[in-house]
Amino acid sequence: MKKSILTLVTVFTLFNCSVAQEIFDTSKIEQAMVEALEWQEAHPIYAVDPTDWTNGAYYTGVARAHQETSNQTFIAALKTMGHRNAWKPFNRFFHADDIAISYAYIYINSTRKDLVNLEPTDTFIQQHLFDPHPWREGIKGKDMQTLWWWCDALFMAPPVLASYAKLKNDEKYLDEMHKYYKQTYDLLYDKEEQLFARDVRFLWEGKPSDKKGENGKKIFWSRGNGWVIGGLALVLDDMPKDYKHRAFYENLYKEMAAKILALQPEDGLWRTSLLSPESFNHGEVSGSGFFTFALAWGVNNGMLDKDTYLPSVKKGWIALAKCQHENGMIGWVQNIGFDPRPADANSWQNYGTGAFLLAGSEVLKLKN
Repeated sequence: MKKSILTLVTVFTLFNCSVAQEIFDTSKIEQAMVEALEWQEAHPIYAVDPTDWTNGAYYTGVARAHQETSNQTFIAALKTMGHRNAWKPFNRFFHADDIAISYAYIYINSTRKDLVNLEPTDTFIQQHLFDPHPWREGIKGKDMQTLWWWCDALFMAPPVLASYAKLKNDEKYLDEMHKYYKQTYDLLYDKEEQLFARDVRFLWEGKPSDKKGENGKKIFWSRGNGWVIGGLALVLDDMPKDYKHRAFYENLYKEMAAKILALQPEDGLWRTSLLSPESFNHGEVSGSGFFTFALAWGVNNGMLDKDTYLPSVKKGWIALAKCQHENGMIGWVQNIGFDPRPADANSWQNYGTGAFLLAGSEVLKLKN
């Protein structure tokens, strides 16, 4: 009897190992990424406009997927999108969300410089950083207390500005980015918890009205913090190693990475409420995708200890892969919002696909 049980355990272990090996086969990862892209391209969606932040996040993932794989399916989708949008960002120059799409434009430009019209991006960036607007000075008593007053903004604008600074070989844009980034950090970063509040509504002031999770703890939104640490990886990728403020970004990245690692559930997917996982006790793909991308990037770039973080990355990717339907759709994505909410197997959004592609682009590079 004992021998039979031992045999069953051995077979089960070997089966699990073979499944894991298949999931981490580079051809399988790339195939999963292509299928996710093809499904998403066949099911276009956006919040208000094809140039908005949802597509900005999605096509950032597509850009990184092409950068890693050189698969023509990805660059074809990027070029089609760029022509369709006439290479324009969305129309609110003061709003970080509306420049996110330009990350993809700048990337396409790096592959073929005679194709992309970057003038609309040039104009937007100049206006965003330098034109007067009430948000720039901050509106007292309102959410908009700085230009980037919500933590999501740290994914939307800074990676574009870092990429643009690299393109122009001009640290002026990094300096302006740092000024506004530091304002958001000072406003929203909880140094005790090493996580970002989504906006000032979620800061604790010692009042009965402070927002709390079901367990009485502070509310830290998974996707919100995914935006931040995912954006940090993108920024650091394009930031010169000798840039005068680089240490600030590296230290913040490492602090957040350690916290995110500690909060990962055993099944690999982070919950939408990081400190109150029981509030919605199931995994969610957009936050988990950004976390897996960011941690994998750190391992691949020698910024995180491989022995400590690689198991987390692998666990994250295995869990993300299970959320992909046979038709390529990425499920378990929380809808558009600003705080923890539930998701299910059939909930999807383009930015969830973008997070999946970002994660895949770094998992492909892993050396086991």
